[in-house]
Amino acid sequence: MHRRQFLRQTATTASLLSAGMFPMQAIARPKTTSLTILHTNDVHSRIDPFPMDGSRNEGLGGVARRSKLIQQIRAQEPNVLLLDSGDIFQGTPYFNFFAGELEIKLMSEMGYDATTIGNHDFDAGIDGLLKQLPHATFPFVTCNYDFDHTVLREQTKPYQVFEKGGVKIGVLGVGIALKGLVPEKLYADTRYLDPVTQANQVADKLRYEEKCDYIICLSHLGYKYQNEQIDDIKFARSSRNIDLILGGHTHTFMPQPDIIPNTENKPVMINQVGWAGILLGRVDVSFEKNRKNRCVTCQNLIVR
Repeated sequence: MHRRQFLRQTATTASLLSAGMFPMQAIARPKTTSLTILHTNDVHSRIDPFPMDGSRNEGLGGVARRSKLIQQIRAQEPNVLLLDSGDIFQGTPYFNFFAGELEIKLMSEMGYDATTIGNHDFDAGIDGLLKQLPHATFPFVTCNYDFDHTVLREQTKPYQVFEKGGVKIGVLGVGIALKGLVPEKLYADTRYLDPVTQANQVADKLRYEEKCDYIICLSHLGYKYQNEQIDDIKFARSSRNIDLILGGHTHTFMPQPDIIPNTENKPVMINQVGWAGILLGRVDVSFEKNRKNRCVTCQNLIVR
C-alpha cells in the first residue's frame, strides 16, 4: 500500500473489541462511562513538523499541532489519559542542543499523564536522563529496569493508578533489553529483568490489590520480530490481566490494532503509531456500570 494512502486510511480506521455481551447501542446509555486514551511513541525530539520539501512526511507532525489536537479532544471528552511509550529523545538538533529538556518541558505543557523509558532515552547517559526528570510533571513507569544501584534509584515507578469518571486505570511500563543496543556506560548498573514475569506480577497487583478496572502496558519492546526476541505479540500471549498494550521501538504504523489472546484466552489489544509524532493514537473505552463489559474502538489520527 502506498504510504500516503495508508495514512489516509489510518485516520479513519476503527477496531472493536467487546468483552462480554455489550451491544454498540449501550454506548449512548447514561450508565456507561467513557475513557479516551491518547498515545504517542518514538517521537524522537521531533518538535517541528516535517518541512515542506517533497518528502513523504512533508508537513506532518509537530508539537504545536499535536497539542492543538489534544486540546480539541479534551474539550469534547470528559475522561482523557495522555500516554507515551518511550524514545522521547534523539533525532533532531533540539536534543543535541538541549539534551532532552525541551522535549520533557513540552510534554509537561501538553499534560502527559505517564511515559515509559525507551533505549534512546539513555542517549545522554543515565545521569542525563536524571537531569531532565525534574522538568516532568508526569511519572516514568517501568517495571523491568532495576535502577537500585544507579542514580535513578526511586526516580521511576513500576506503575501508576489513575481514576477517571469513577473508573480505575492502572498503567505499567516495560522496556527492551539494553545490552548490545545501548553502550553499557550509558545505562551503567541498570539491571534488565524479564518483562513478562515483572509485568504479570504488577498487573496482578493492579487488578487484585489496586482494584483497577482497566490495565494498560506502555511497551518499548517492539511490535514483532521473526526471531525469539520478546515483542508485543509474544508479550501479549504470555500476559495476564493486561487489557491494552501501547507499543514503541519498531516505528510500526499499524493500520488497525491487533487483538491477541492472553494466557487466559482473554483479548489484549495492541496498538502503535509509527514515529516522530506523525500520528496520535486514540483508544476509546466505554464501560458498562459493572465495569466488566466494555466496548473499545481505536483510531490513529494524522497530526497535520
